[in-house]
Amino acid sequence: MSTETLDKAKANLPVRGFLNIEDIKIPQGEELKQAILDLKKEKNAVILAHYYQPADIQDIADFLGDSLQLARQAKDTDADMIAFCGVHFMAEAAKILNPTKKVVLPDTQAGCSLADGCSGEGLRKMREQYPDALIATYINCNAETKAESDIIVTSSNAETIIEALPKDRPIIFAPDKNLGKYLSKKTGRDMILWDGSCIVHEAFSMERIAQQLAENPDAKLIAHPESETPVLDLAHFIGSTSALLNFVEKDDSQKFIVATEEGILHEMKKRAPQKELIPALVFDESCNCSECFYMKRNTMEKLYLCMKYELPEILIDEELRLKALKPIEAMLEMSKTIK
Repeated sequence: MSTETLDKAKANLPVRGFLNIEDIKIPQGEELKQAILDLKKEKNAVILAHYYQPADIQDIADFLGDSLQLARQAKDTDADMIAFCGVHFMAEAAKILNPTKKVVLPDTQAGCSLADGCSGEGLRKMREQYPDALIATYINCNAETKAESDIIVTSSNAETIIEALPKDRPIIFAPDKNLGKYLSKKTGRDMILWDGSCIVHEAFSMERIAQQLAENPDAKLIAHPESETPVLDLAHFIGSTSALLNFVEKDDSQKFIVATEEGILHEMKKRAPQKELIPALVFDESCNCSECFYMKRNTMEKLYLCMKYELPEILIDEELRLKALKPIEAMLEMSKTIK
């Protein structure tokens, strides 16, 4: 481990009076992995990780999933501590569902451009403007935004939920306009869209992907619905993170161009080792894949520290938690038939 990596890991750990950060010793290599496993057993902890996490974190996780799958696991766990390897809104959702459990996040700076661009205050103003509307909010948002919503959706269940909402009520959809446009096209529901987007999925270049398809005529382009419409128009298959994984595993094609965060390729290669996976190209010609800077803030070193010292801990005001819980529970109830 480099000195720089060690310093960054320690810098993320809040200082308490009894703790001298300079005295912290972090194991390395296989010893680090074993130390995390020992802490998990000692503290009755569970490690939840998103598919976009670094490969070594994916490999050590007790459960690997997309937003819907992780929400379900967080709700059903009997662990005393949840080490959530994802971004802040995901760990926050786990705390909303488990108020009595300790939820820790390896790096509190692991944020989300979508969550940062939408606010509870903004949704309240939209509700005032459209008082008859139902607010369906993508799970990529903070607790304050969830609390102002009628129901939460993920990319796995959004189409099912939008189709099930009363036809005589307008729908406000936040915060991802690209996902909203895609859902409007799929469901036929006109929706009032919040003007937000994911910086990772908006980075894909339609021109460069079209060239990739021309150079690989036997490949299928698969894309996450947070991508922009021109990219989705080129796609052979559009789906949530878990749906993309399942498609690659089961489809007869032997080559895929993958338009979502590059972390998913690690699990795809495990599930379909015989197939060729090509990251979809982005606008920046110096980079050949789309990587979420926030997701990659979490590291094994930070995971070890947060489990050992049970910091940084996710804490939520109880009144806010209860308000945010209602639309999440509504989502989980409506999603019971979705695998």
